[in-house]
Amino acid sequence: MTKSPANLLYYGDNLDVMRLHIKDETVDLVYLDPPFNSNTNYNVLFAEKDGSKPASQIQAFTDTWTWNRESESVFAQIVTAGGRVADCLQAFRTFLGECDMLAYLVMMAPRLVELRRVMKPTASIYLHCDPAASHYLKMLMDAVFGAANFRNEIVWKRTTSKSLMTRRIPSNHDVILSYQASPDARWNMDAMFSAYDLANLDEKTTGKYCQRDKDGRLYQLTDLSNPNRNRPI
Repeated sequence: MTKSPANLLYYGDNLDVMRLHIKDETVDLVYLDPPFNSNTNYNVLFAEKDGSKPASQIQAFTDTWTWNRESESVFAQIVTAGGRVADCLQAFRTFLGECDMLAYLVMMAPRLVELRRVMKPTASIYLHCDPAASHYLKMLMDAVFGAANFRNEIVWKRTTSKSLMTRRIPSNHDVILSYQASPDARWNMDAMFSAYDLANLDEKTTGKYCQRDKDGRLYQLTDLSNPNRNRPI
């Protein structure tokens, strides 16, 4: 039996890589941070030949999904295969129509199916997304992994509010959906938490958490107000 080399990095479409190179039930842990359907362009930096500062950049991909012939083709393949994922996507199409969000979900579906195939029964998966799509992705992951294997919706507060908002509260968090491949998934409680060394905080954290309660615990004062001076009253 040939053992795969350690620390191997694949470059290319992850769907093709999984189908061509990753065997069934060989992956212990999955973390994915896919594009968010956020209308954002992402760039790749190219460094100087000596490895110093970046010299130039090109647009790697545009984080925008449009319903087109390719989306229709992938949708048809999934529906033809049948099963819960097909049922889920057909329900999405009935509810959403042929829109950008449906194109995004159709792009994600076969990748999640392949991830489920390559995960060991003891494996876990963490999918990083944003609130615009997290509820749809959770339903899709229920179809792929089974609702019983859902473990957590982790809310990550990315930042305090910064945007100039006049009609709503600013968005400041992302969502991480956690599933396990089976009830036999490994969970290392000892590795889950680490003690917070109050005597050895970095300068940024020390400056942020500068308040102290009656028990000596550090905290910060913050709110959801726009910090800009031109914020609406």
